[in-house]
Amino acid sequence: MATGEQIKSLVKAHVDHNDERFRTVVLQIAAHEARIGHDKLARDLKKLVNKHVAGRGSVVQLNAQNPMLELSVPVHSLSELIVNEGVFARIHRILSEYRNRNRLHSYGLANRRKILIEGSPGTGKTFTASVIAAELSLPLYTVQMDKLVTKFMGETSVKLRQVFDSIESLTGVYLFDEFDAIGSDRSLDNEVGEMRRVLNSFLQFLEQDSSESIIIAATNNSKVLDQALFRRFDDVLHYSLPTEQEIQQLFEQRLKSYDKSFLISAKLLKAASGLSHAEISRVCEDAVKSSILSGQSIDQKQVLDLIAERYAIYRNGGLADGGR
Repeated sequence: MATGEQIKSLVKAHVDHNDERFRTVVLQIAAHEARIGHDKLARDLKKLVNKHVAGRGSVVQLNAQNPMLELSVPVHSLSELIVNEGVFARIHRILSEYRNRNRLHSYGLANRRKILIEGSPGTGKTFTASVIAAELSLPLYTVQMDKLVTKFMGETSVKLRQVFDSIESLTGVYLFDEFDAIGSDRSLDNEVGEMRRVLNSFLQFLEQDSSESIIIAATNNSKVLDQALFRRFDDVLHYSLPTEQEIQQLFEQRLKSYDKSFLISAKLLKAASGLSHAEISRVCEDAVKSSILSGQSIDQKQVLDLIAERYAIYRNGGLADGGR
């Protein structure tokens, strides 16, 4: 059910002819309904708003969104996120502060909105952004770095301003993935003057931002980031490869939810040690697909073979497949 604030936002968007805002609020409602199990209603809302985009025949017409932003409406829950207890508690704090932001504001305090996440590839950085968006019933806007960063002097800073204009006007979770593309240390010898200007612009826009959106920057290598960045973020989350306990949780979540008879042995946990969250999830997904197609239960040897496949990617000089 739409909240009072969402209903007011819908009416205001309609009156102001703010088509993109109208679409965003509808998608927020759809995400919330999906998260509480009302899948049909969520699908119907998305279908209606997408049909509206195609037809453009009704009163509210939806403009093309900022081409530098990729819009998605995640439906993941916090229970799906497997990280260490410290990180989990800090994410819970971010969610709690956002939900109670008006109460904090009444005391002159601001909720955490600007988050930096650093860690190895596949440890859950991008997924965390999806979970935060879904938990808060907000759309997720992923900044397309290949469209943001250009070779023309001054153009990247202009585009960056356009992104922050969207952050101000369209409330959501905004993810700057591969953030080191614009956040590298300005003192590095190989940093060209243009990228220094881009970083200066980002720091300025970030500091001036007073929107209700959540801004998340994710990087695989915090060591190359400019130190001035850390002062501008409200929180910094450090991600690492899963511990044995987290590997156990991943197997339970991804495999035992499909095949309750599957036994997770110490041998299996040891074999998976060193793989990222995303790689273990891929192993589990491949095991489930194989089970579905063969009509047989998942067995330990099959999972061990799939783990060996993931390690073979490294041995052969390739890159592990697994996202952020």
